[in-house]
Amino acid sequence: MGFFKSLFGGANESPEEKKEREAARNFDVLKTNGLQALRTGHADYAINSLTQALQLKDDLEVHDYLSQAYAQAGQYQQAIEQLNILAEAQPDNIHILAAMAKIAYMMEDYNAMGATCEKAMLIDKDNAEVMFLYARAARGRNDLVNAVAMYTKTLMLNADFATANLERGEILLGMGDIEGAAEDADHLMEVAPDAEDALLLKGQVLMAQQQPAEAISHFDRAIAINPYCTAAYKERGAARLALGDKEGAESDMRQLLELDPDAMKGITGGFAAG
Repeated sequence: MGFFKSLFGGANESPEEKKEREAARNFDVLKTNGLQALRTGHADYAINSLTQALQLKDDLEVHDYLSQAYAQAGQYQQAIEQLNILAEAQPDNIHILAAMAKIAYMMEDYNAMGATCEKAMLIDKDNAEVMFLYARAARGRNDLVNAVAMYTKTLMLNADFATANLERGEILLGMGDIEGAAEDADHLMEVAPDAEDALLLKGQVLMAQQQPAEAISHFDRAIAINPYCTAAYKERGAARLALGDKEGAESDMRQLLELDPDAMKGITGGFAAG
């Protein structure tokens, strides 16, 4: 009898019991609908459903989903507020702190990102993801030497963390360490030969090594993978110009400007002139 009463209510169910049963049912429906909306990319609907669910019942899992929905909608401050609630409830949960660091990264608040990573490292100083996020925070603050050191530590903790190779290689190339950048680029060509960003880095390294013809082949592959890759058109145009292919360089320039009308701001005078 108790089972059927829980499903359908009983003849002796009080108004308070009925209200609680309906609230619990509505909470479950709103939570489920919110999660489904989050997973299908309907952030606004997810936010609405999950917010209503929290009005019926305070639930940490719903706060987590809501933080993700806010982040998906680009409402980063609201996402941080939800994560702060989670962090207060579970102060030793490193995954919550990592999520907060990622939101800070999206907000380009690198000081807050670094501080959050430092808190996380007090929990686990050998967490590769946290070290990687700390490296990104240092890079965002233009603390490039420390960023390289932290990317290196990330790779010591997890040798398969290819994004750390990519971002370290980009920094090393910008610092003029062509040999170091080449090592990262070559590693990426082994583990992710069809990755657009890896192909770009390898091509840029080849340009720095005065090998424009070889660089073009990598930019060609990047464009084949993503025809909208503006960086590849820009880099290939510069490589073609270096080989004296003015017509090819101008073709890449036209394609670049078609995809990104503001791209002229990042083009050198020589390339712009064709």
